[in-house]
Amino acid sequence: MRAVSATPLPITEALPALHAALAAGNAVLHAPPGAGKSTGVPPALLAAPWLAGRRILMLEPRRLAARAVAARIASLLGERVGDTAGYRMRMDSRVGPRTRIEVVTEGILTRQLQRDPALEQVGCVIFDEFHERSLQADLGLALVLDCQRHLRPDLRVLVMSATLDTAAVARLLGSDAVIGAPGLSYPVETRYLPRPTDEYPDRLAAGAVRRALAEEAGDILVFLPGAGEIRRVAGALGEVALPRGTSVRPLHGDLSQDEQDRAIAPGPPGERKVVLATNIAETSLTIEGVRVVIDAGLERRARFDPGSGMSRLETLRIARASADQRRGRAGRLGPGVCLRLWTEAQHRALAAHAPPEILEADLAPLALELAAWGASDAAALAWLDAPPPGTLAQARELLTALGALDAAGRISEHGREMARLGTHPRLAHLLLRGAQAGAGVTASVLAALLGERDILRGRARDADIRSRLELLGPGGSGGDADQQALRHARRTAEFFRRQLRLAPADTQIDMQQAGWLLACAYPDRIGRWREPRSGRYQLANGRGAHFGEPQALATAEYIVAAELDAGGRDARIFLAAPLTAAEIDQHFATQIVTDEHIAWDSREQAVLARRQRRLGELLLDDSPLARPDSAAVAAAMLEGIRELGIGALPWSRELRSWQARIALLRRVESNPREPWPDVSDAALLASLESWLLPWLDGLSRRDHLARLPLADALHAILGYERQRRLDELAPTHLAVPSGSRIALDYQDGDTPSLAVRLQECFGLADTPRIAGGRVPVLMKLLSPAQRPVQVTQDLKSFWERGYPEVRKELKGRYPKHYWPDDPWQAQPTRRVRPR
Repeated sequence: MRAVSATPLPITEALPALHAALAAGNAVLHAPPGAGKSTGVPPALLAAPWLAGRRILMLEPRRLAARAVAARIASLLGERVGDTAGYRMRMDSRVGPRTRIEVVTEGILTRQLQRDPALEQVGCVIFDEFHERSLQADLGLALVLDCQRHLRPDLRVLVMSATLDTAAVARLLGSDAVIGAPGLSYPVETRYLPRPTDEYPDRLAAGAVRRALAEEAGDILVFLPGAGEIRRVAGALGEVALPRGTSVRPLHGDLSQDEQDRAIAPGPPGERKVVLATNIAETSLTIEGVRVVIDAGLERRARFDPGSGMSRLETLRIARASADQRRGRAGRLGPGVCLRLWTEAQHRALAAHAPPEILEADLAPLALELAAWGASDAAALAWLDAPPPGTLAQARELLTALGALDAAGRISEHGREMARLGTHPRLAHLLLRGAQAGAGVTASVLAALLGERDILRGRARDADIRSRLELLGPGGSGGDADQQALRHARRTAEFFRRQLRLAPADTQIDMQQAGWLLACAYPDRIGRWREPRSGRYQLANGRGAHFGEPQALATAEYIVAAELDAGGRDARIFLAAPLTAAEIDQHFATQIVTDEHIAWDSREQAVLARRQRRLGELLLDDSPLARPDSAAVAAAMLEGIRELGIGALPWSRELRSWQARIALLRRVESNPREPWPDVSDAALLASLESWLLPWLDGLSRRDHLARLPLADALHAILGYERQRRLDELAPTHLAVPSGSRIALDYQDGDTPSLAVRLQECFGLADTPRIAGGRVPVLMKLLSPAQRPVQVTQDLKSFWERGYPEVRKELKGRYPKHYWPDDPWQAQPTRRVRPR
């Protein structure tokens, strides 16, 4: 092939400075879209002395861009792809023995690093479009810098970006070399909506396309959030008369290579293209002829929800940096127009940059790669943004459940096999377990289905994954399927079959194996119905889930859910398979925990003792225990009492008085060596284990508490000597002059009181005292009708001043009773009159 002559790219101006920087170490290249960094820099470095004839690896985030960049470099060199310049990606590679520039996609770089940690044949690793901050780019950079620090100090690292905090990246690289380059861009007129709108983005975009076709010149590039919106816009445009020669071409990641190439290739003379694209067209691609960009301002991002352990795909506003990238597409070849389908005020409110994927993503793949690298501590690597510790810990828990990590967090041999497959750990575990069980074909097809978009079309789709397996089987017609997705799934399944080294003739899919195989990937999403045939399930991860619409699968007692919506209290199940209890016992025996569950049941007001088998949070079996452990029953009974409150115990008035007597002595007697214990309700409830637990033997229900020897349990708190001292200092009864022993009331306020008939106290000169004389008793002197006539703590003053008035009043009311003139010398009596 002859080399293609091309207008010198703006990046050419920066090459001398870049050569000098890389001769000394690492570098950052900052260049706007159109500068030619992706296609101009790698070939310019081939003859650099420091490269010493080694290869250049360039990480390109998107497959379409990787192919396009490799093809462009090859054409500039006058060669075929796979000669000096080639690409390598999953299921598609064009490299040869002479290849020195290898454009790789995400995951391929980490695979190469894991196989060859020193990258012996590589002299430079380039991270292109690093501003996109994909998880794999951040991980790849961390591993490459670790390789450079410990194994290959001569390795060069170049980070290229259009919009990025270059100073932070330079610090990470240990370099102050930040090279700038001009871009090749023409003026672009930016237009906004005059006012906010609630119209659907696909309808808004379709209208904008029709107006642009009528009012503007050149091809049109439309940015939409996803393939669904692209199909709807294409459908809407197909229903109206477009100008002659107009061709509508979709461009997204699920299309075949030929379909993607048709979207970016120049059209025939006289044709005007409308390219409907996702953010796949945002960077590293020049689509010939585009003069108009219509931007819906939205993108789809997967965000991991640590609370549910699930990722959800969200449609979100793009950042200003992305909006600028998209706008620049209209000015690559000449002056252009950018129609933004939002207002100028909304634009000012956009975030400057999208958050790095590492802060929002499922970190299970990253955790597996770190374990395979031998990095038990992620903090030991250099990150622009470190993986969140909580999400990383959750990822490691999943890997441990899948058998990829041992109890110490080290990678197992099974984990190394998983890492070598280069797919999500869940799918890798499914593939390996399936191959071990002789179900590799079924596992390969399942993994293909799980790793791609749903092959079934329409909103009311069957949630049973077996309906998809039938379409992918040898006799599957694919009539109800998205043919594009179906072809891609078949290709992916074949790729997995080759990875597992299955015989080419082995194509039989076993529907009966679908449930347990799917559960290998999602053991945390095995579910059991809450009520028979209700369509509502309890999952092993503790979450609830339900079918949003009536499904035949709802008749299954056990299911495994592969695709869920993480939002809401209960997740909605979109894709699942039935499972049997026998399959759970057979394939997940090591994860099933059997324990004796002895606990207080609030509804039954009793201790329930049962043997339970659980898978995670999912209860599999529950049967009564014939002979539960008595200590465990007593401990559960204690929790029941704690829930019911101390008032549930069989208190008597005497025991409540005992409590109050001790409380009184705590207040008035200070002995730091031997203080009186706190026996208040709150203190007793807080210390049930120490004083009540030994007395609960044989009690398992609330009504059993009537048999509890509470007095013995409480008195044991004091012991014999202190109980004797309590009776001495705070007696239960006091003797009065009449000879009666009257009960003291310790519960009537803070002062103990003695309610006694006045006639029984004649001759008692002073108020009685307790607690070693510290506390005067509150005397409640009663009339013959047992009503208080005087309440006093100063009996002497009462006899002197109060008694004459009381005598005068009561003598007429109770003439038969004894009312002497001199209470000091009178004979006390319990009778009406003394004998």
